[in-house]
Amino acid sequence: MKKLDITVLMDAACIPAEDPEFTGGSASDTTEYHVVHALRELKHAVTILGVSDSVQEMVRHLSEHRPDIVFNLTEQFRDDRGMDRHIAGLLELMDVPFTGTGALGLLLCRNKGLCKQLLSSRKVRVPHFVVVPRGKRIHVPKTVSFPLVVKPNLEDGSDGISNASLVYDDEALNARARMVHERYNQSAIAEEYIEGRELYVGVIGNNRLTVLPPREIFLPKPETGGPVLATQRVKFDTDYQKRWNIRFGFGEFEEKQLQNIVRTCKRAYRALQIQDYGRMDVRVTPDGHVVILEANPNPDIAYGEEVAEAASRAGIEYEALVQRVLNLALRRYRSAKS
Repeated sequence: MKKLDITVLMDAACIPAEDPEFTGGSASDTTEYHVVHALRELKHAVTILGVSDSVQEMVRHLSEHRPDIVFNLTEQFRDDRGMDRHIAGLLELMDVPFTGTGALGLLLCRNKGLCKQLLSSRKVRVPHFVVVPRGKRIHVPKTVSFPLVVKPNLEDGSDGISNASLVYDDEALNARARMVHERYNQSAIAEEYIEGRELYVGVIGNNRLTVLPPREIFLPKPETGGPVLATQRVKFDTDYQKRWNIRFGFGEFEEKQLQNIVRTCKRAYRALQIQDYGRMDVRVTPDGHVVILEANPNPDIAYGEEVAEAASRAGIEYEALVQRVLNLALRRYRSAKS
């Protein structure tokens, strides 16, 4: 295996002042540390570069240093997640190979309304939805049925989603949308609540896609009064998880149903121009329909998180997963040049 000169690009706020080279310590439980550590274990030469409010240092470094590839872990620019696509766009303009989805794919995925509109046009099942622009009130059209889940249109990682996001009438919808407008300074999206099993489905590849074993969030039954949405507390609050017996594991499916999940996730991945690796958040309804809730380009690739756990289940251990992402990105770049 060829040893590469790699710049790991990340949000500057993720670089700990006491350990800027990620040798261990307080940063050892972060995605950035896991990726840097894996690259070093693979014997690659690693340079760490942070981006915050200016791209000047990034441009200077990449112009002078010219790494073999950039491992792109950025999630925002100027504290705006919607601007991460500009980092990818700048790398494209500089003709620097980088891992993960490009500017267009990030744009398509980060805007939830645009994402769902595109997927629907490609015959991929998504919840019926309506976008509520800032400062506007709406009445739900007849094509959209309550209850609805109201959330920010441009955020990810369950930001802005709580149990109060589930609304049952126009008044509650507009009140929740107003909260989104004021707190997040963006439009809200209100989409039909989809009853069913919630899955995280990792996908790896470009021309040929590998769909990883689906991870499932085992939520309490609705009649218990517990959470029915994958909120921040459901995902990250261990005490809350214990209280409601929320578990994360691998879902079991009949082969026909599993193949339906695989086909749907592949179709969505390609339609949204996701590159190298991604994750689909899916609900499977009681009657077997596969519904895409969210598409996640450049998802969390930390050791122990959903994509890495699913890859391990498929026989791809963590360092091999990181190397595969590198290989996919380099092969994609070389193919585009040929």
